[in-house]
Amino acid sequence: MEDDIAPEEADLSEAGGLSGDFGTRLLWGVLFAVIAIGLAYAGQLAFALLVLPVTVVMSWEWARVVRGTEFDLTLVVHAVVVAVGAILTAFGYAALGLAALVIGAIIVLPLQFGERPLVSAAGVVYTGLPAVALLWLRGNEPMGFLAVLFIFLVVWTVDTAAFLAGRLIGGPRLAPRISPKKTWAGLAGGVIASVIAGAMFGYFAGLSPSVLAVSGFVMGLIAQGGDLGESALKRAYGVKDASNLIPGHGGLMDRTDGLVAVAVAAALIALFVDAHAPAEALFARFWE
Repeated sequence: MEDDIAPEEADLSEAGGLSGDFGTRLLWGVLFAVIAIGLAYAGQLAFALLVLPVTVVMSWEWARVVRGTEFDLTLVVHAVVVAVGAILTAFGYAALGLAALVIGAIIVLPLQFGERPLVSAAGVVYTGLPAVALLWLRGNEPMGFLAVLFIFLVVWTVDTAAFLAGRLIGGPRLAPRISPKKTWAGLAGGVIASVIAGAMFGYFAGLSPSVLAVSGFVMGLIAQGGDLGESALKRAYGVKDASNLIPGHGGLMDRTDGLVAVAVAAALIALFVDAHAPAEALFARFWE
């Protein structure tokens, strides 16, 4: 995520260079990547040990952004519901996990009656659905780890490449009223990098590089859309970062905005292709 500045202060042509916190961003990004990949590789339940606390923290951040509160009854319901959804999915009950999210969103509506009820209820889905999606995909052996790894690789690649291209090349802003430092150069650089990442993943995993390059292109665009969506939410509520938990990155919502969108999109595709083997649905047809 890049820092927001007022649209009228944004230089539409000059490259800004790398910020002083780039090293901090890189260090924390690598640390999180190592932890995420390691736990995903270790298995479904080990991966849940990462997904569960991340989901709960994101619920807290949603409350901070939308309601400006550190703690309230709605947050308790929100956090408990998404935790239950993640746990049920981790143990193989993804449908019940989804049902828990729906019930939780319905409960939140009257709790916030007259005060942003729909946005608070949407938060249950926003934080809970990607957790269910990732755990559902990971639970499909033997391809579950590859599916999660592919999603991680594309999202991290597009985020990093978009940041670097935007800072080093500069140029016209992509959406100055939403996220003034994002540029068309950043979008192009991120998507091009995601295509390359998809092709390389396909090559080394024994899948079709050309098909996964196309998947990388689509997922790269979705990741950038998720990034802009979270930026729009923060700007609507006058918030710069969801929290300050991660040095150089802001909060977990700031770090995972693209991942949220891509994980849900990948799960939806898998659902329609083969709900009984979601990870294989993303890859099985593409074996060489």
